[in-house]
Amino acid sequence: MPSSPSDPDSPATDWHAQELLLMREVMKLVGRSLAPAFVLREMLHLMSELLGLNRGRMVLAGEAAPGEERTASVRHAYGLTAEEVQRGVFRWGEGITGRVLATGLPAIVQDVDAEPLFLFRTVPRDRLPPQTVAFIALPIEVNGATIGVLACHRIRSRQRHLNDDLAVLRILATLAGQLLRLEQLVAEQTRQLLARNAALARALDSASARYGLIGRSPALLQALGELERVSQSQATVLLLGESGTGVATGPARTVDW
Repeated sequence: MPSSPSDPDSPATDWHAQELLLMREVMKLVGRSLAPAFVLREMLHLMSELLGLNRGRMVLAGEAAPGEERTASVRHAYGLTAEEVQRGVFRWGEGITGRVLATGLPAIVQDVDAEPLFLFRTVPRDRLPPQTVAFIALPIEVNGATIGVLACHRIRSRQRHLNDDLAVLRILATLAGQLLRLEQLVAEQTRQLLARNAALARALDSASARYGLIGRSPALLQALGELERVSQSQATVLLLGESGTGVATGPARTVDW
């Protein structure tokens, strides 16, 4: 884990170097593991340690049954207590986070105390620094649809420009969306494989799977029928079949079942 600067707001801080270090460390994490739970939490950790973007959280949409109101909740966070994470649930359009979910547009609150839409739901005001605190929230998108929000606090009066934070957060939000999309694809592939295996298991157990052979080819079924008719006989028989049916054309043989 890279060490954070002793004074992140010092005029001597090389912010460009800090940004490059953050991106390099994040990509190392992606190279080590594609599991979003691990990568995204460490991403939020690096945002805080290297750039002073604190109490980062990723609010992601949950599954909603037909007729139920859609909500999103904090799934990954750094700098939040377990109680704060549990409180971080938002309806579409509710508060700043809900508005970003509903519109798909980023939101910048220069002063959380002066913004009537800011709810202080996840982190109460007395848990924040006494200085003027800003809040930044960006949409996380997958295939053009907003599925979540990347958000954090920062002290407004800092040496670092707000636009620089926005540029970095846009990149991280895009990367988060790609990781979550990859997780969806892997989950879908896994579901398909499990369903296919279950179908094959059912086929093996069904009456259509005769003698461990699966297939509905007329030629194969005809060959199996002929085998059944002669199975009780010790006579020498010759079975002829088309190429690909599994019944070879060859010398006569004795069938003894």
